[in-house]
Formats: sequence, structure tokens, C-alpha cells
Amino acid sequence: MELSEAKRAGLYNIGETAVRSGLTAKMIRHYESLGLLKEASRTVAGYRLYADTDVHTLRFIRRARDLGFSMNEIQQLLALWHNRRRASADVRRVAQEHLRALDGKIRELQQMRGTLEHLVHHCHGDSRPDCPILDDLSGSRPVRHR
Repeated sequence: MELSEAKRAGLYNIGETAVRSGLTAKMIRHYESLGLLKEASRTVAGYRLYADTDVHTLRFIRRARDLGFSMNEIQQLLALWHNRRRASADVRRVAQEHLRALDGKIRELQQMRGTLEHLVHHCHGDSRPDCPILDDLSGSRPVRHR
């Protein structure tokens, strides 16, 4: 199929698909290589062609990535999305597992923030070379966090 025929058939090249999905062409190719998006059909010249359903799938992937889902989790969610006989409990389980992982990361970040805040508080920030932040990072004199 020629590109002009493809456009008349309502198909998009990768640039148009990128604009419609909010992703870059590079990310579209990446998701295709991972199998998250079916392999694109091609024009006789080798240009990738995408349909509205592909754009919809790419928007799904983008939104899932915005929520921090891993590629593996997105693959699971896509399979559930395409399976009309799925149980919503299966979708909920994937989301709950991701939520638990996010909660763990938030706790870790809060601990890191607390430690760093403590170190910054104890650093004079003046012209002296003594620096409790560097001391702590090097392990020479850790500043105790209360």
C-alpha cells in the first residue's frame, strides 16, 4: 500500500501517530519492540502505518507510564484490557500491588529526605572546609539523625 492510499484508509504514519498519542516516534518504536503494541503494517516504501486502535493503545500505555506502572505491569494491564471476559478483581490486584510498591518508595524517599534535611541543617554552609554532608557520604563521621 502506498502512503497516500493508507491516509485515505484512515491510517497514520509514525509522526502523526506520535502527535495523536502524545508520545515520541522513538517511544512508539520502543513499545512496538517490547510487544506492547502490535507490529505496525508498512507501506511499500517501508513506512510504519497505525490505525486509531493503535493510537488508543498508545494513549493507554502513556497513561499507565504516567502512573508509574512498569513495562511488565503494563503488559498485564493491556492483556486484561483486551480480554473482555476478565475479572475486575484481576485489574485491581495489579493496581493494588503497584500502590503498595509506591507506598514503599514514598517511605524510602521520606527517610532519605529526613536524613538529607538533617545533614543540611548541620552544615554551616560557610567558607570553612569542614562539611558534615561530605563526612557522612564518605563514612568518616556520620552525623546522627534523631
